[in-house]
Amino acid sequence: MTTHPLDNPIWNALGSRLAHFGEGGAEAKRFVADVSPFAAAADSSSTAITALGALVPEDGDVSLLQVAPPAPPPGVRVAMSALGLQMTARAMTKNEKSFPIEALGAEDAVEMLALATLTRPGPFRARTHALGRFVGIRDHGKLVAMAGERLQMDAFIEISAVCTHPDYRGRGYGAALMRTVGARILAEGATPFLHSYADNTTAIGLYKSLGFEPRCEVIHAVWSRN
Repeated sequence: MTTHPLDNPIWNALGSRLAHFGEGGAEAKRFVADVSPFAAAADSSSTAITALGALVPEDGDVSLLQVAPPAPPPGVRVAMSALGLQMTARAMTKNEKSFPIEALGAEDAVEMLALATLTRPGPFRARTHALGRFVGIRDHGKLVAMAGERLQMDAFIEISAVCTHPDYRGRGYGAALMRTVGARILAEGATPFLHSYADNTTAIGLYKSLGFEPRCEVIHAVWSRN
């Protein structure tokens, strides 16, 4: 039985478009630490799981995100586990509002990290912005909202790091940015996807209004040393 690429998106991203951000071997890989905490094993074999456990840093952790994460090997524990929902879109609904949206790059990295640290849209580190293309909205020069790409395969690209400064929420910035990112992905012939915690019904409702449909449940697990 062939598994879908999105059943283990971290492994498949590190084995294709994002391979240059990875470290590890044929059995398990992780992103370099300043880009992302995500890691994955090639399969559920004991060899692969042991290799994945070896990638857990002594003073930190790694995050898993897949349909069925393995149980950790000896010396490693599950520090956190939460049910998530993976969604995909075959089309995006049209933008209801028009905002001045601009491309973001390496010169905006400090502002992007500050906004993500404030709003906590998910793991975002010093070089997370390098994973894909980001767009943002500014108010008098201040970055107040952004969205971009994270996990990437040839046929699937994840929309992630969608966040808005608390003082600017409720204006439709997040929806507009997601439509912009999603429409570009679709225009290039790929399928946009995203992840949400399963109990975040407000976010899931927004994503459905943009054209996303649930694909499957996933587990976000964090491994750390015992």
